[in-house]
Amino acid sequence: MPTLVNDRIDVRISKEQKELIKYASALSGFKNLTEFIVHCINTEAQKIIKENDTFLNTLEDKKIFLNAILNPPPANDKLKKAHLSHTKFIASNELKD
Repeated sequence: MPTLVNDRIDVRISKEQKELIKYASALSGFKNLTEFIVHCINTEAQKIIKENDTFLNTLEDKKIFLNAILNPPPANDKLKKAHLSHTKFIASNELKD
């Protein structure tokens, strides 16, 4: 079943880029340059979405994560102690170098 074409993207690229893409398209066996480009950008878009959804599956997960980054809770005693320990460790190793 053919895909319905109902939208357009215009892209300006250098002559060298176009020749490179045409060559890759021919090596890959695509009928034309458009088919190759659509295939490549669709594949890459799906890959990017899958990688992002792996860590944050839902919109709610994304909101929670973003809120934690933008509004972190105050450090508790254990975190403060760990930070002090790390700072001392770094300082003692700098003296050795």
